Amino acid sequence: MNLSQSIIECVPNFSDGAHPELTLAIVQAMRVDGVSLLNYSRDPDHNRSVVTIAGPPEAVLASILRGVGVAVEKIDLTAQRGVHPRIGAADVIPLVPIRGISLPECAALAHQLGQEIWKRYRVPIYFYEAAALRPDRRLLEDVRRGQFEGLRTAVKQDAARRPDVGGPGLHPTAGASAVGARPLLVAWNVFLNTGNVAIARAVAREIRARSGGLTGLKAIGVLVKQRAQVSMNITDLSAVSICAVFRALKEAAARHGAAPESAEIIGLVPQAAVEPNNEWTGLVPGFSLENTLERKLEAPLPWP
Repeated sequence: MNLSQSIIECVPNFSDGAHPELTLAIVQAMRVDGVSLLNYSRDPDHNRSVVTIAGPPEAVLASILRGVGVAVEKIDLTAQRGVHPRIGAADVIPLVPIRGISLPECAALAHQLGQEIWKRYRVPIYFYEAAALRPDRRLLEDVRRGQFEGLRTAVKQDAARRPDVGGPGLHPTAGASAVGARPLLVAWNVFLNTGNVAIARAVAREIRARSGGLTGLKAIGVLVKQRAQVSMNITDLSAVSICAVFRALKEAAARHGAAPESAEIIGLVPQAAVEPNNEWTGLVPGFSLENTLERKLEAPLPWP
């Protein structure tokens, strides 16, 4: 990758993790000259696949459009479920500035991408975070309220819930896509040593920003294979560190008679976010600095 040119990252989330051949087909379709594959993962429990790519803006948008096309064709939301909230087959498509480009410029690219997704695939679009056209759509959780099942009914009854592009109804099987622009974030899940999901939900409620907890932290409690999990996004690494989040989670869990047992990173972590002598990396099996964003930009994965 030529790091002297403008580089954006994109981390599309697709609503299927149960079929490895489908995840592979999406990734293979996204191969475009100039685009680097940094990471991809498939989670059958959350029924979700996440791909991380980077490159010049025009090439990245072309790559995303190809991946979205496969997802729209192959994923039927009426026939699938997962513990992770979702409104679309290509559920969330964030554009992230890396080098030589600003967040507002990424927001403009997100608007361009959303229009093209609707034009090609007739999947309506909601814009979120820096690309939001309305203040009540900045937060992704507000856009996804009710998930696919609730949203497809809401758009028929409430004009305020209708998409920013396309619609007013959702695509019958592929739903809608949330397209946005945002800074780098850390997505990670921490399993507690309990099967009581109420504890995970209580911990998430105590530590997340929306409930008066840590600035820049989103968190929900879910049950994965009978294990309680706190699923989190740190959306503002300048406001809160992974170590601070882990300490808060650990203290909140202790108040409920539980403790962190293991953890998993979704996608890549910026190298600066991995503080020395931390506790949390020891809970992530196989964690290595080789899997940070900066290292992968220098040495991306081979395309399958």
